[in-house]
Amino acid sequence: MIGFELSEEERMVQQVAHEFAKKEIRPVAAYYDENEETPYDIIKKGAAIGLGVSREGGLLDGGSSLLPSIIAEELSWGCAGIALAINSSGLAAAAIASTGSAEQRARWLPEIASDANEVHLGAMCLTEPDAGSDVANIQTTAVRDGDDYVLNGEKQFITNGGIADLHVVFATEDRSKGWGGLGAYVIPRGTPGLEEGTVWKKMGIRASHTSNVVLSDCRIPAAYKLGADGSGASGGSGGGPGALGALMTLERTRPVVGAYALGIGRAAYEYALDYAKERVQFGRPIIKNQAISFMLADMAMAVDSARLMVWRAAWMAGANAQYLQAEGSMAKCFASDMAMKVTVDAVQVLGGQGYMRDHPVEKWVRDAKIFQIFEGTNQIQRLVIGRALEALPKRG
Repeated sequence: MIGFELSEEERMVQQVAHEFAKKEIRPVAAYYDENEETPYDIIKKGAAIGLGVSREGGLLDGGSSLLPSIIAEELSWGCAGIALAINSSGLAAAAIASTGSAEQRARWLPEIASDANEVHLGAMCLTEPDAGSDVANIQTTAVRDGDDYVLNGEKQFITNGGIADLHVVFATEDRSKGWGGLGAYVIPRGTPGLEEGTVWKKMGIRASHTSNVVLSDCRIPAAYKLGADGSGASGGSGGGPGALGALMTLERTRPVVGAYALGIGRAAYEYALDYAKERVQFGRPIIKNQAISFMLADMAMAVDSARLMVWRAAWMAGANAQYLQAEGSMAKCFASDMAMKVTVDAVQVLGGQGYMRDHPVEKWVRDAKIFQIFEGTNQIQRLVIGRALEALPKRG
């Protein structure tokens, strides 16, 4: 039997996240967008009520697999940049949780869990100037030297780069092995040889810190390699599945990326709907004009469709169901394309007012765009989906 009603726990979390977005995030969204600051106070407030990365590495301790997507949608409805700042350590936590040994998880996950008093951040350092979608082309190297590894290279467009308490860096030990030569390494902030590079000024999600991370003869103990047993072998005794396993985990996090985009699209749709009901032209609200009502109808359908795809993929991840049709990529791709179109249409519904910064819809357009790009561009998502479809058995 298929049901579409949230459980009591899911509804409660949804309400808490929505109220937090309404009361704590939206009133300061324009400020952080304008000033491009990391919202440390908001991160602490969120952590105080259980929002953000837990000490066990999840966005919540246990519970429904839908909860991270529900939270992401509601917080992003408030402001996608602030939402990402609150949950930005999630990818680093996912890499540690999926790849590290039990001892590594116990040691490192608490290092990136914020609380009501202190903000602790993690950064997942994957992208490079010449390795975006082409992850196998990573140039950052990790060379074994006795009981240490020495890392050299530069990571680009890293969320929390340089300001994170813990950086999870992907590097290659042997380029000739392709994916098999990759490893994931934990580097605490303050480690000699790890420096913040260019701090990027962005089109949108400006409350989320983005910079390059430069590694210059950065020396760390061999035990800081995730999944290592000290021998340098990926996924050593008691360890996780190695760097490739961590990268595969990203497919399971893509529904959450789609949920952020969903929150932006929903915010824009709701704002445009309210405006269309109140804005009077030629003696009647503009929603009574078919051209406007049809736009809003399409926006409503697109938002609901995206949510269904996101929730299905999130449920599948929680049930360990195989993504035979790349359902995680489908959710991320569809939801981010939806957010881009709906936000642009929201500006159109508001007309000249929508182009002005007095209204938030122009910000939502700027925020929406990145979700078509990061965590794998939508062109790459379509490639992944196409390959999955090609691999399906012929239907009888």
